[in-house]
Amino acid sequence: MIDGPYLEFEKPIMELQKKISDMKEFSRVEDIELDSEIKSMEGKLKKMQDSIFAKLTRWQRVQLARHPKRPYTLDYIDLITTDFVELHGDRCFADDNAMVGGFAKLDGRPVLILGQQKGRNTKSKLYRNFGMANPEGYRKALRLMQMASKFNRPIIILIDTPGAFPGIGAEERGQAESIARNLREMTNLEVPIIITIIGEGASGGALGIGLGDRVFMLENSWYSVISPEGCAAILWRDAAKAPDAAEALKLTAPDVDKLDLIDGIIPEPECGAHMDPSLAAEKLKKQILIALDELDPMTPEELILHRIEKYRKMGVYTT
Repeated sequence: MIDGPYLEFEKPIMELQKKISDMKEFSRVEDIELDSEIKSMEGKLKKMQDSIFAKLTRWQRVQLARHPKRPYTLDYIDLITTDFVELHGDRCFADDNAMVGGFAKLDGRPVLILGQQKGRNTKSKLYRNFGMANPEGYRKALRLMQMASKFNRPIIILIDTPGAFPGIGAEERGQAESIARNLREMTNLEVPIIITIIGEGASGGALGIGLGDRVFMLENSWYSVISPEGCAAILWRDAAKAPDAAEALKLTAPDVDKLDLIDGIIPEPECGAHMDPSLAAEKLKKQILIALDELDPMTPEELILHRIEKYRKMGVYTT
């Protein structure tokens, strides 16, 4: 059990978990045998969890992807790697704190790991710009990826952003160009690129570091051309219709997997990654290592051709 805040549909689960915790503490302090009662309540809790999470709406999964307790990029870096050395700056304008990256070791293997980083309180949210990178963030990411390619280090990317920053300054400094350039250059990097959407994967903000050999999604993440609120504002001029937009966008991991836009879904701990970040990280690390083993035998030329073919096959058209 974790402390709040809770999502609305989580509250019945958390309330029952608290009752179980209180009963266990009462049993310990008063030395009263309550094992059968506790076991009965735990059975009820399991049924409640299964019932709620078996029928989550798309909007509820979006809410889980945004859960304030959900692990962020730096949390996963801390949990799955060692010897992480963060690198800063795009060597052009500034260091973007919404984009973090550096070299680390994954099971003793040198890799580059990078992604968007959100904040948890007002100060850190402002410092990280709510996980929305400016052009300098995407240029920093590209600089690090090119360095990784030069030194033959696989690239691990964790995506979690509500979108690229849409401010006037970002547009003046070439937001669209920076994202487009990343897509072009990532196509030709000569090392494996493994990508996972760990939370929100919105629009070009996600795609700017989202082109790779393997693309995975955590079970309760989402990936779409636009956020539900943005879609609702355009279609209905009412952001309150975001739940309807989420249903129409089909942006959850199972939806995206059916469209063959990703290579797999990484299961999360029961009730979401925020309930057990260590287990979530373990599952993520396992999938990354499997993907690395699959891509290791490929030559640089094979990686590039495979990557190009992968994206050429996406989408359909009719005549």
